[in-house]
Amino acid sequence: MRFQDAAPDARAVVYAGVQADPLVSRAADLLEGASLEQRVLARAAMNGESSDPEAWRAMFPSLFGPDVVPATKVVSEAILEASLEVADRGEQVRSQFRGAIVEALTENLLRAGLPGRPPTAVRRERRILFDGVRAEIHPYDVTVEIDGAPAAIDCKWGARGISADVLHQLDDARQHAADDDERLTVALVVFDAARSCAIRLDRQTAPYEQTRIVALEDLDVLARLVASPPSASPTSPAR
Repeated sequence: MRFQDAAPDARAVVYAGVQADPLVSRAADLLEGASLEQRVLARAAMNGESSDPEAWRAMFPSLFGPDVVPATKVVSEAILEASLEVADRGEQVRSQFRGAIVEALTENLLRAGLPGRPPTAVRRERRILFDGVRAEIHPYDVTVEIDGAPAAIDCKWGARGISADVLHQLDDARQHAADDDERLTVALVVFDAARSCAIRLDRQTAPYEQTRIVALEDLDVLARLVASPPSASPTSPAR
């Protein structure tokens, strides 16, 4: 089993520009240390239903109300500002930015759980190759490339992004690694409620029992992702 950079194509070149936008890293850095409610705010505001910050402040009094701790209010304001900047990008661009933010956040949280590791321990847009197995064209959004504890992670903004193709690709990679007597942790990070993920998964026939489904409520588990076996995951909804 070995990792390889994805071959650059037109989509990758365009998306790389989105990934490099300072707004993506700013939003991901804010969300890394955010509370669950602040992350819920970001998800709601980035969907573009309203560009009026006062409307969002009214909907989240526990983040913006008069009794809120000043430090919490400052972070909440910064998250709201970044989220509305994403929402204002327009439907197509907004979708790309949201996906890039989830990927950057996933990378941040994984790195937080691997202190002292070199930058190459966590990579983006990488393929996994297995001897005797046809290579997949689609790269994984984030990979952890550590001897003895590798991981392949795909990221989705919403539960509607959970598809049979994604689930099959993750499980196939895990199985190919097992055939080579290697353990590969596979995960699907979804910036959406666990209940929405469970409902979506209930409609799937693709295997996901050995895939960690990391929903919005459980993002901080990423800091421990490669430390425990996939079968022990409390975040994978049961079928």
